Amino acid sequence: MIHNKSIYFDYAATTPVDGRVLEAMLPYFSDVFGNPSSIHRVGQSAEAILEKSRETVANLLHCLPGEVIFTACGSESDNLALRGAAFAAREGRRANHILISPVEHHAVTHTAQELATHFGFELEYLPVDKYGLVDPHAVASRLRSETAVVSVIHANNEIGSINPIAEIGAICREHRIPFHTDSVQAAAHLPIDVQELNVDLMALGAHKFYGPKGIGVLFIRRGTSILPILTGGGQESGLRAGTQNIPYIVGFAEAFRLAQEERDQRAARLTPLRDHLIGQILEEIPQSMLTGHPAQRLPNHASFVFQGVDGNVLLMHLDMEGFACSSGSACKTGDPEPSDVLTAIGLPREWGLGSLRLSLGVDSTPEQVEQFLNILPAVVQRIRR
Repeated sequence: MIHNKSIYFDYAATTPVDGRVLEAMLPYFSDVFGNPSSIHRVGQSAEAILEKSRETVANLLHCLPGEVIFTACGSESDNLALRGAAFAAREGRRANHILISPVEHHAVTHTAQELATHFGFELEYLPVDKYGLVDPHAVASRLRSETAVVSVIHANNEIGSINPIAEIGAICREHRIPFHTDSVQAAAHLPIDVQELNVDLMALGAHKFYGPKGIGVLFIRRGTSILPILTGGGQESGLRAGTQNIPYIVGFAEAFRLAQEERDQRAARLTPLRDHLIGQILEEIPQSMLTGHPAQRLPNHASFVFQGVDGNVLLMHLDMEGFACSSGSACKTGDPEPSDVLTAIGLPREWGLGSLRLSLGVDSTPEQVEQFLNILPAVVQRIRR
């Protein structure tokens, strides 16, 4: 994608809306505009498309339509999952222990920290290896009868590593502990079957897979105890008050359908580009290191650290050269300290400050990759000087 003469390598931050998704959304801004809670025909027309979209998402997730809750974004879904499950577990069985990985998105990390600081929950972090992966045995050894909820990210947004979610979920299910995963980054590229993954709670966000910003989903397995965090009306099974955003819900369903149906062909095109980026950068730039697992990673995701380089300065230089990239999470850009993820995997500060994330997408081409590889070594050398 070239926009204002920039080549876009930041699809992990957000994606453009697919033209097919936009086309599906347009009628629901003005033609079918009713409030789905209204009992008249205009409202019932809106409710019909709401429930049709819910069924589409449920079929893709391999769950029941009633297990799909529409939210405003992936971060809200994470919040509802963690807060709702924690408070319900405390109320129902006096559980007070929250177990998460240290490489979660801040929507999980900050929520868990607030639950600990302001609401008296005990927060424990799971160990991760040098790739940011959680060992299922580490989860098993730390579960307690008073564990309220476990949360482990599906695919890491900063370093691309893919966690063994199905194995972790099976362990949590055996102990009857609710298990949540943030699949916001994973849903664009991996099979998302909640039965095979053994999850009780799963967060998704449309704008990571060519849908609109401002719409997300939380899967809640039937029988999972959860309290609402947004109260008012009885929408979304009483768990998320507020008039549903019908155009965006339609957009979510269509974007998710396309992402899952076209997943294999997208991965087949992007994986060789990703591998070429990784191989050339590690070969041509001294004191460079791949972050995340070399193979067990998202097919569009290449992330690095460079010793003796300020990541934010690197981004500015790349932007001036015409490339839109990231230093990790889009929420982290501008912070002069290494990210929590890079610290958790054991990188010293002089390496962690020099991070670069390249994430490819639907419009990325071999020519763009070669243009980038032609300028990156010189840019890194210039910054080091």
